[in-house]
Amino acid sequence: MNSDLKLHGFQSISKAISPIQIHRLLEVFGVNDRAGRRGVLSIPEVHALAVSDPIQFLLRPHLPAKPFPVRAIYFDKSPDANWLVAWHQDQTIAVQERHDLPGFGPWSVKNGIVHVQPPVELLEQMVTIRIHLDDADKSNGALRVLPGTHCLGRLDSATISRLQTERSEVTCCAAAGDALLMRPLLLHASGRSVSSRHRRVLHIEYSSSELPGGLAWSERA
Repeated sequence: MNSDLKLHGFQSISKAISPIQIHRLLEVFGVNDRAGRRGVLSIPEVHALAVSDPIQFLLRPHLPAKPFPVRAIYFDKSPDANWLVAWHQDQTIAVQERHDLPGFGPWSVKNGIVHVQPPVELLEQMVTIRIHLDDADKSNGALRVLPGTHCLGRLDSATISRLQTERSEVTCCAAAGDALLMRPLLLHASGRSVSSRHRRVLHIEYSSSELPGGLAWSERA
């Protein structure tokens, strides 16, 4: 239901892409010896999926204007590349170059790409879709979320710790081909995999507005 994303900050979608699409994406990404790849929106197959009508249909009700992808990351959690992620919000965006503007900061550079924390209002108008290329459950590090925390603004570490004790987490189990819509400010985490299986996810971030003051989205086509 559309209300799930508004009320809880996340929404599960069954069979968002087909087995054929999964196979094609896995062929494109190939064998990885690391945790994944950044900047994959430049891959034609990824961009074509990101702007395809079925994906746009899922996103359009949740943004004030036509969605466009602004960043894509491929995650590949496996026995050879295993990690845990503590509870956090996605508070930064990737931009092409730095322009100092009120409300934007602090700034950082990751893998040569400029990142900045924008105003909360901008993050509240974004949506992320996580497309599962494998089955995901507790054993191989499926995403865990704290429902409703996307409505609380930017949170400090003390508040995040408190919310962990006050709210019940949800594990977002999924089958290959399923998708998860989520707001960037939703508190989320994932544990290490204890399985021999991969947990491959295509993470695509969307906005429906350009950035102010000369700023430009890093992967905006």
